[in-house]
Amino acid sequence: ATTSPTIPANGKPTNVKLVLLGESAVGKSSLVLRFVNREFAENREPTIGAAFLTQKCHLNDRTIKFEIWDTAGQERFHSLAPMYYRCAQAAVVVYDITKSATLDKAKSWVKELQRQANQDIVIALVGNKQDLVLEDESERQVATEDAKAYAEEADLLFFETSAKSGENVDQVFAGIAEKIPLEYILSNRNGGSRQGGPG
Repeated sequence: ATTSPTIPANGKPTNVKLVLLGESAVGKSSLVLRFVNREFAENREPTIGAAFLTQKCHLNDRTIKFEIWDTAGQERFHSLAPMYYRCAQAAVVVYDITKSATLDKAKSWVKELQRQANQDIVIALVGNKQDLVLEDESERQVATEDAKAYAEEADLLFFETSAKSGENVDQVFAGIAEKIPLEYILSNRNGGSRQGGPG
């Protein structure tokens, strides 16, 4: 068996720029606030433009510091998105499992990322609002199997989450941290270029 190169554990976190994309009101901000602040607020105001948050994720022998751009889902802000995803190493594309139209929008974001973003970008497809389905299965409009099959076909990580209960939220970010290419981590550790915010 071949052994993969190990990352020097010099305690310095690796900065990873991550962008959240998806239709308005699917819970992008709630998801990231659950991850960063461990909190949930009902009826949040829509994000204007984009919000910036950071959070560290400790994984085995490394620490990843996510620099998270939470973008607005409203169509009028769509043209700003490339500023945020252009030099991102990771993207979380969110849909609402109780609204099938939001998965169509998520798929169009994935296509855009695959066409225009960094070619090594790690993309996670996330079906949010799992709590609504646990209360009433008839609320579900997107079958887990269908979304999962699409994610596998498009080479995406796949999760269903509840920002409200916290279900699977940490797993999304840990899964992304695990999949960030080793070369990127090593070059960053060795003082490689740090990507800033929107250009």
